[in-house]
Parts: sequence; C-alpha cells; structure tokens
Amino acid sequence: QVQLVESGGGLVQAGGSLRLSCAASGRPIRSLAMGWFRQAPPKERELVGGLSHSGGNTYYADSVKGRFTISRDFAKNTVYLQMNSLKPEDTAVYYCAADTFPGVGVPKTVGVYDYWGQGTQVTVSS
Repeated sequence: QVQLVESGGGLVQAGGSLRLSCAASGRPIRSLAMGWFRQAPPKERELVGGLSHSGGNTYYADSVKGRFTISRDFAKNTVYLQMNSLKPEDTAVYYCAADTFPGVGVPKTVGVYDYWGQGTQVTVSS
C-alpha cells in the first residue's frame, strides 16, 4: 500500500514558478517509478513528466520540456515537480502517481500507475 499526498499548488501569474511536492509513504520512492500528471477538463489526464525507479530515465511532455523538472529526496521520501515559466495553459489539477512494479523506463500510460494522490490545483493567470 502506497499513500501519496501532493502539495504546493496555487495561483501564480504567467512567467512565475511553483514547486509541487508528492510525499510518499508505505514504500520507498527509490523502488517506484513516479509520474506527474495533469488534467484540465474536458481534456484527458496527461503525463507531464516521469522518473524511472532507478532515476536513470526521465520523461517530459513536449509542452513542458525546458520548463519543468522532476527530482526526488530519498530522505524525505518525496518527489518534486519544479515548474518554471508557467503559462495559462498549464492550469490544471496536478496528480502524482506511483508504479509499484516498475520496469526500466518511465511508464507513460495512466493505467500502469496503481497509486494516485488526491491532486493539487495549479492556476496560472495571464
């Protein structure tokens, strides 16, 4: 059983930055592949970025490359999503997710992730 709790969302002006946190419990994050997703209705939930359990592989959606960075702190068992140069189109609910049977790479499919956080709202004003 893995519990994930996101924090760090909020309202920010375009061009600003936010750092989202995903605190995990129940399993060490080094054993998990982790993903950050977002959903802005009516769009489907999309993978923004992900990190393999080894840390050797990362993935970023084209829309966020160069602006978003995923990192992790083993001591705090927490994964972060640093978001810079935010745009109004980044407005969404952001979710972290864990794949407890990770392979080598970064899973890119929603259904592969078996634990999810509750989500945190990010709103970017123009």
